[in-house]
Amino acid sequence: MISLSDLPTIDAALNAASAVLLTLGYFFIRKKNILAHKACMLSAFATSTLFLACYLTYHYFHGTTRFAGRGVVRWFYFSLLGSHTLLAAAIVPLVLVTLYRAWRERFDLHKRIARWTLPLWLYVSVTGVIVYWTLYHLYG
Repeated sequence: MISLSDLPTIDAALNAASAVLLTLGYFFIRKKNILAHKACMLSAFATSTLFLACYLTYHYFHGTTRFAGRGVVRWFYFSLLGSHTLLAAAIVPLVLVTLYRAWRERFDLHKRIARWTLPLWLYVSVTGVIVYWTLYHLYG
């Protein structure tokens, strides 16, 4: 059975998987492999959704984890966490609109917003892993 203390590690793994899937999805669309692109992007959406459910569950029951680092690393950590948090909130509607436009086969509009959604979503996924590693392993 999964314990509450396992959720941060699971979240980091889901973020990493999402980053890999996003990268593969980009690679596939550049090669015009639409089915593989679609599979990767829907899988990235699923892993990110599962991440969000685990993240909210963990913080509902556990609360906040304090960062123990001092000095310059503390400034780095909170700068990274701040950008990650702001973009994580912004990425949700961007992803939903991007997926909706693809679902409705409005590929001209899909492509226009995906140019912004992909790098921001990738940034959020990668920085989520960095925040986890810094909080739980480097200074845990």
